[in-house]
Amino acid sequence: MLVALSMIERNPEVRSYVLHEARENDVKFVRLWFTDILGILKGVAVTVEELETALTRGMVFDGSSIEGFVRSDESDMYALPDPTTFSVLPWRPKTNAVARMFCDIATPDGEPFEGDSRAVLKRNVKRAADLGFTYYVAPEIEYFYFQSSDSPAPLDDGGYFDQHSNDPATDLRRETVLTLEELGIPVESSHHEAAPSQHEIDLRHTDALTMADTVMTYRVAAKEIAMRHGYYATFMPKPLFGVNGSGMHTQLSLFEGGCNAFHAPGDADKLSHVARSFIAGLLRHAREITLVTNQWVNSYKRLVPSSNGQPLGFEAPAYVSWATVSRADLVRVPAYKPGREESRRIEYRAPDPACNPYLAFSVILAAGLAGIENEYPLAAKTEANLAHMTDEERSALGVETLPGSLLEAVQATEDSELVRDALGEHVFNSFIQNKRIEWETYRAQVTDYELGRYLPLL
Repeated sequence: MLVALSMIERNPEVRSYVLHEARENDVKFVRLWFTDILGILKGVAVTVEELETALTRGMVFDGSSIEGFVRSDESDMYALPDPTTFSVLPWRPKTNAVARMFCDIATPDGEPFEGDSRAVLKRNVKRAADLGFTYYVAPEIEYFYFQSSDSPAPLDDGGYFDQHSNDPATDLRRETVLTLEELGIPVESSHHEAAPSQHEIDLRHTDALTMADTVMTYRVAAKEIAMRHGYYATFMPKPLFGVNGSGMHTQLSLFEGGCNAFHAPGDADKLSHVARSFIAGLLRHAREITLVTNQWVNSYKRLVPSSNGQPLGFEAPAYVSWATVSRADLVRVPAYKPGREESRRIEYRAPDPACNPYLAFSVILAAGLAGIENEYPLAAKTEANLAHMTDEERSALGVETLPGSLLEAVQATEDSELVRDALGEHVFNSFIQNKRIEWETYRAQVTDYELGRYLPLL
């Protein structure tokens, strides 16, 4: 059965442009990319001879083999390429080149598939648009370079903003930035992060759907460049004990027409009522959405609160609070520069770079919109460093912590109507089930820590 094309706009001019670009760049293969519910990249490659057919009819695949998609008795799915996402992959040969397009997933009758992460984000973005808002995001993505996937040995011993000209990691980061720009992805800045061999590339803000596609491309590009040079790039949230983990601090803003809805000139922090309500929504629903923004067992090795005033999380945002100068607070309001009203943003600091960006951006938006629609009041901002307080002192201030484990995050999310509505019934149930299985599998493991600590004693 041919898929009806009503679910996404099929602009003949854009389709012609793609076919022209493929010919001009000697493209032989086109990778059709999409993600499963965990944000793992999937895809099928077609030859350029089949490109026009793929653009007009989509490509059929077995959905039962994709994590969180469908049962075996309802397996056929169609990947419908979005022509606006066509890009030639710079790390592949220039002769018989390879390009990629992101896809929307449809059922055989042409309807959007409810288990498609991209469709989930589109639905949430539309909800914001119906309220008059355009949703922009700008993630700061941290990651590590190691000798290999089997050997987490750093390539350098640098620290925050260090400038080294003779280590391979700096060259890898530079080449990755150039590769992203070849793909048409604007990079705002890049630098060495706090831990040895940890790096960060910051992307220029854009609409949420484009950025989610971009995050997926960024992760592929960083890994491909590292692999070409015999190294390994990882977005694992906490690959090394005793140093900083990797986060994906995400700058957020809403626009109404051409105006930044978060800006208010008369407010002490230059935050509008909309911005304050959005922050209040993030704080109220933070524990519910953390399972999606931090979806792996390993994510909670990064989100570690302090113990009796001793910081253990290396400034990871373990506390449900907001501040203008953030140390361990969940939400930070960056400094405001007069005359730059369009840049008034807030920063949600919990996500890590291994999340599914489509789902993470969806639940963050849903929480913020709930604050706006319900006019949640915003508590006072944090002035002190919460990481240096005792549990009793934080409790007296009414400060909650984010979930401390994947299990605790599952328990906080499984009764959340907000997350259920944001993800949709299909994705919500599949995601919860998958995370419970992950926790049970992890819980049964005997770790090197246990063997080292207990075997000589017991």
